[in-house]
Amino acid sequence: MTFRTLDDLAPGQRVLVRLDLNSPVEDGVVQDNRRFERHAETVRDLLDDDHRIALMAHQGRPGDDDFVSLAGHADILAEHVGHDVGFVPDTCGDEALDAIEALDAGEVLLLENTRMTDDELPEKPPEEHAESDFVQSLAPAFDAYVNDAYSAAHRSHASLVGFPLVLPAYAGRVMVDEYEANSAVAEREFDGDVTMVVGGTKATDVIDVMESIGDKVDTFCMGGIAGELFLRAAGYPVGRDVDDTDLFDDQWERNRETVETLVEERGDQIRLASDLAYEDDAGERAEVDVEDVEEKDRPYLDVGGDTVADYDPVIRDSAAVFVKGALGLFEDERFAEGTVGVLEAIAETDCFSVVGGGDTSRAIDMYGLDEDDFSHVSIAGGAYIRALTGKPLAGIEVLKREN
Repeated sequence: MTFRTLDDLAPGQRVLVRLDLNSPVEDGVVQDNRRFERHAETVRDLLDDDHRIALMAHQGRPGDDDFVSLAGHADILAEHVGHDVGFVPDTCGDEALDAIEALDAGEVLLLENTRMTDDELPEKPPEEHAESDFVQSLAPAFDAYVNDAYSAAHRSHASLVGFPLVLPAYAGRVMVDEYEANSAVAEREFDGDVTMVVGGTKATDVIDVMESIGDKVDTFCMGGIAGELFLRAAGYPVGRDVDDTDLFDDQWERNRETVETLVEERGDQIRLASDLAYEDDAGERAEVDVEDVEEKDRPYLDVGGDTVADYDPVIRDSAAVFVKGALGLFEDERFAEGTVGVLEAIAETDCFSVVGGGDTSRAIDMYGLDEDDFSHVSIAGGAYIRALTGKPLAGIEVLKREN
């Protein structure tokens, strides 16, 4: 391991811990999700070692509907930890400092949304963040800093990169697990084929991944928005916006040259959908062979059954499978066949597997799959993308420094 972990942290200290509890918010109320469950392990381990614990996290961005207080997050986290989690509606002012000072061994407190401080959001070098009022106000109250927020580690924000320069810094359980699993495609050697399932709506992200790690992946199984864009590059009349979808044309213009180059240079690695599913006039799932599409006149919402059958043996014969993005609109049961079919094949295969991104991982819960059948289910989005491409993560790079 290239950085210190909780196993290196002496017990009985006053510890500042950065989590990522950023979650969906409905009608102003934060919703429980996998992130609370994962971070609870780190909090429990710290409690077992009699630390005095203050937690930091963010929620949304200023101006967005999901930019809310973390008061509700404290209640949800407490349920997962099995221990009271206090809350203070302040991040680094006198109220927060007084609450931190009052902590006894084995107590835990959640501070207010870090993004409610002016110093948090600007992307700055760690050295500048370390000098901010935010960091300089909080750091003297602690003996150590723990970063468990892997899913935010691609951000150079004050709570992620400033504190490791002024406090002894350690990685939490989530940070370690995510780092090791998500870096595997770039850093590990596998005894057999490596497959990547590529889908989702953010085609630009996955196209960048394909360009960066094409020499480490044997087969890309395509679906979602990216899949249609690659079909378009291959000459099929799909991958275009219809019915005000506004998902394809802009990403096509931004990535056309890269997509066409990948199709030309790595076409033997890229498996394109042979059929696509759509909603017919009766509201039912229908499928069409891509060879039979003359003009795209309605949205395609999933890959078709023949495509699922085509991808299945590729996955089952792989030594490692990485998933980035859903192959269809799996939230609608009619259009879950592609995503669920791929996940079922992975779950039944003795391979190293990583399912990345919160949206895709939700399908595991929705369709009764067992998370234990996958090597790792990531709670990260942007950080997962950067890890797949082998790019450094700001929050991890500062943990590697000696301080």
